[in-house]
Amino acid sequence: ETTIQKQHKEDLISFLRRRHFRLLCSMGRLKESSPVILLLLLFPLLLHSSSLTKVLGESDSTREGNAPEIHCSRERSRAAWEIIQDYLTPFVEWERYQIPNKCRLHPDNDLYRDQEQHKVHVDIYEWKCGYCRKSFNEEKFLDQHFDTRHYNLLNTSDTKCLADLCGALHCDYVLSSSKKGKSKCNPAAAAKNRHLCESLANTCFPVSQGPAASRLHEHFLRQFCDAHTCTGKSKPFPRGGKKKSGVFYLAISILTLMLLPLFYLLVFLHQREKRTGTQVLRRIVKTGKKTKPS
Repeated sequence: ETTIQKQHKEDLISFLRRRHFRLLCSMGRLKESSPVILLLLLFPLLLHSSSLTKVLGESDSTREGNAPEIHCSRERSRAAWEIIQDYLTPFVEWERYQIPNKCRLHPDNDLYRDQEQHKVHVDIYEWKCGYCRKSFNEEKFLDQHFDTRHYNLLNTSDTKCLADLCGALHCDYVLSSSKKGKSKCNPAAAAKNRHLCESLANTCFPVSQGPAASRLHEHFLRQFCDAHTCTGKSKPFPRGGKKKSGVFYLAISILTLMLLPLFYLLVFLHQREKRTGTQVLRRIVKTGKKTKPS
């Protein structure tokens, strides 16, 4: 509670007390009133003061953003979502398959999905809140803003934490891909993650739902579950995904941009050589005509 807020409370209480005092004086009964009557008259003032303090306290708490603690990592949830979008969604869209709502990979089961969709990435140094349009120079500050100012928009009752699936989806593999060192494989953890992975495959792509679901079930096992072993034979995402395709097309685009000027240069030189040869031929013909006897 700041000094200004305290002063504001004290001034308001003092004003109300003076108002009651003047009222009693105007009635000419202040000296004659018993302490009991005086207490009864001041009781509403004390009650109002207590309510005012409570309201102001709640207001201060809201402004300071005392959000309840949520045990769900936003960073790992974001990593899990990106993995789903890069290595699973393209294949699901290709099969035109609808993931059931009970599947934990469904967007509705991501606690932070609505907030993530309300992020506006203006440029490399500007992020904007889609709720209140406030700007930040880094995404992490926008995340903190969501945690303190818009935590009341989170549906914490039914929505699951997507970060809980990180073990099955290889979040650590993606998050630590830039690091050289590798952590030791734990057989018990690998078995647990494999069990979770297979459970997701059975729930999200039940083979009884038709050929598309059956193909995606097999794809999910190969793409995510097979790598949960300490043998090192299988790597995550062997069937590729959106990221690898994006890198491939980017490389093709760069190569095309590099070769295109060279192609135009060769065409230009060829045309110039052709024009030069034609001009030389014309000169030879003209010279021959001039030297011909009359």
